[in-house]
Amino acid sequence: MTGVSVVGPDGGEVIELGATRMRILEDGTTTGHRLGIGEITIAPHTEGPPQHRHAEHDEGFYVVSGTVHFTVGTAVHVAPAGTLAMIPPGAPHTFANHGDVPAVILNTFTPDLYVNYFRDLRDMIAGGRALTARSTADVMSRYATEPADDYA
Repeated sequence: MTGVSVVGPDGGEVIELGATRMRILEDGTTTGHRLGIGEITIAPHTEGPPQHRHAEHDEGFYVVSGTVHFTVGTAVHVAPAGTLAMIPPGAPHTFANHGDVPAVILNTFTPDLYVNYFRDLRDMIAGGRALTARSTADVMSRYATEPADDYA
């Protein structure tokens, strides 16, 4: 029988990244590494990572609550709860919460390549290195991801 994963509201692996919290719901173990899923909670008035491009995975964002501003290249998309944004490999993107309440997004990675990026950021912070644009880009580079400097 195939293993099934059921993660309750208090389950998953929680990773605190400053004003952002990632809760890993599926790290690829159950899906044969075809899919990773996380829940990201973004504090009010918080910018996301530097705009970047993934070379080897698709990324999806479903806004559960609050409003998220997705920047794709030069276009800004205001995404209230109920919005889905799918980012294919090569598309420059980032996100932010410009609102006054926390925003929650369900984040998917196909394949699960990028789940370990969040673990590496956690370990970097625990090791005493600050979470900056440069340090974030260094960690991104381990996962076929690079800054979209042409939109910086």
